Amino acid sequence: MDKPTIVMTGQPEWAAQVSEKLSADYTIVHQTQHDGYMNTLIESLAAMILVDGESLSWETWVSVPKASPATRRIPIILVTDDAQKRAIAPLSGADLAISQDELRHGLVKLVSDYARVRDPEIIKQLDCECQEVLPALAQEGVKMFNAGEYYKQHDLFEAQWMQTQSPVRDLYRAVLQVGVAYFQIQRGNYRGALKMLQRSVQWLVVLPDVCQGINIKKLREDSFRVRAELERLGENRLDELDKSLIQAVELIQD
Repeated sequence: MDKPTIVMTGQPEWAAQVSEKLSADYTIVHQTQHDGYMNTLIESLAAMILVDGESLSWETWVSVPKASPATRRIPIILVTDDAQKRAIAPLSGADLAISQDELRHGLVKLVSDYARVRDPEIIKQLDCECQEVLPALAQEGVKMFNAGEYYKQHDLFEAQWMQTQSPVRDLYRAVLQVGVAYFQIQRGNYRGALKMLQRSVQWLVVLPDVCQGINIKKLREDSFRVRAELERLGENRLDELDKSLIQAVELIQD
């Protein structure tokens, strides 16, 4: 199982200490530029963000993730010796604000208490359920998706999702959200499409490469390409999107 990711922002004095103490159990990503920040959080499925409160742009590092449904649940810890910044940090979206000394002396417990780490038992159950046959409703949803009937696929996958209470429901939610994003592209809704593609990542990245016969690896890569192209083009050039990037869901036969 991949190690959970902790993202550090800015250029904090305590960066080396965090890496030294946590690298055995976590993947540490040091984000120094705002460009690509959201993609880092989304694609790494970040378990926690440690924000350098001494950075002039600390409020941006804190507020940007909280503005998106794809990242707003990631715990954000602001680290600063400035008491005034710690006092106003919750208003910007920080879940906790601590001093550098508190970080140094309580780092391991802090991460243990706050980081969003998936339960290994849930991952194991998901892997087992992914070996099962795709249910009939979901099979029909795939047909609608591949026919470009993205609104209909939404209803079918949503019905399957509501009938399923076990971890494999993430599969149905992932495909559903990619389909909704493609539907928004059809409608010319740039922001809606980008939002749904961002949200879908948190479900796509936790699934194995093949789940109930669906080629998740391909779906993940296809949707990432569409999202990257949307971001490159910007809202005013949505009509220039190469529609061939929007690919069908591939079913892998046993």
